[in-house]
Amino acid sequence: MALATIALPLLRLLPAERAHELTIRALKAGFAPARPPADEPMLATRLWNLDFPNPIGLAAGFDKNAEVPDAMLRWGMGFSEIGTVTPRPQAGNPQPRLFRLVEDRAVINRMGFNNEGLGIVTARLTARARRGIVGANLGKNRDAADATADYCRGVATLAPLADYLVINVSSPNTPGLRDLQRRSEVGALIHAVIEARDAVRLDRPPPILLKIAPDLTPQEIDDIAEVALDSKIDGIIVSNTTVARPATLRSINAPEPGGLSGKPLFEPSTAVLAEVYRRTHGRIPLVGVGGVASGEDAYAKIRAGASLVQLYSALVYHGPALIQRIKRDLAACLRRDGFAHVAEAVGSGADRVASGVHRQGA
Repeated sequence: MALATIALPLLRLLPAERAHELTIRALKAGFAPARPPADEPMLATRLWNLDFPNPIGLAAGFDKNAEVPDAMLRWGMGFSEIGTVTPRPQAGNPQPRLFRLVEDRAVINRMGFNNEGLGIVTARLTARARRGIVGANLGKNRDAADATADYCRGVATLAPLADYLVINVSSPNTPGLRDLQRRSEVGALIHAVIEARDAVRLDRPPPILLKIAPDLTPQEIDDIAEVALDSKIDGIIVSNTTVARPATLRSINAPEPGGLSGKPLFEPSTAVLAEVYRRTHGRIPLVGVGGVASGEDAYAKIRAGASLVQLYSALVYHGPALIQRIKRDLAACLRRDGFAHVAEAVGSGADRVASGVHRQGA
């Protein structure tokens, strides 16, 4: 932990993408504890027949190519999500495409699903020992003529290797991708990917989750909720990055195109999370992501309806020591409010938060 604290300000002197590359290299070289620290029993969560030691996970985007999922688990994450991975390797958008907004504790990216493709990711997941929960986030190639076919290929390929699969239809950096969230598109897509998963005929098929944007209108949220309830989707991740630019942003990088994540995303994404929880009547497990940087933030996501919570951008500013602090402070929040187990708190504040989706104009 001490070495990570020393390295963090040095990494921030480098361009953001270069710093990220060096972080991945360090993790591959063994920069992680030998084993994860023990978690408090009250944080253990069981979903989809999977036992999560704690509800705090790594969001997609950090480990695009499945290079360090186990290293991040050893830092104390309850689960790790790799990707977004597309069927064919993809270079992504031109650099620079990753920007720190230091004054705002935020990040803007327009990476464009840069990744090494299913072949390499499959080989890496095949080689791992599978001692912790690792999910795979799936996307389509930028030039794909048939988006559904790309998602189905990803599902069929990684279903035997991932503990859960995510259908990412909400990145703002692939032209036309967010159109797949429309009611006329998303239902058919869900049906197709579930058929692709079931065709693999596994004894324990991985759950399939849908990742949505925070920029949906109330009607679009209604549509997503209704389709989710009518389909066999196993969960929803709320949310991806936002294309909005709050007036409070102070960084010189604020006008950069791309998806905004970090602290400014916390309130709008949590409001949408609560609204999705309310409109699905708590019947579909939700994963809350967007601006989580403390135990109180994680607790707010859980109270808004999240059974699991993910983070990424906060690690840029706080390093891996943040993971243990979040878990410790989350447990303190639960005890303070009289919850014996994290599952008891899920959705307990959703009605109060849900109206925020209208205030934010999502």
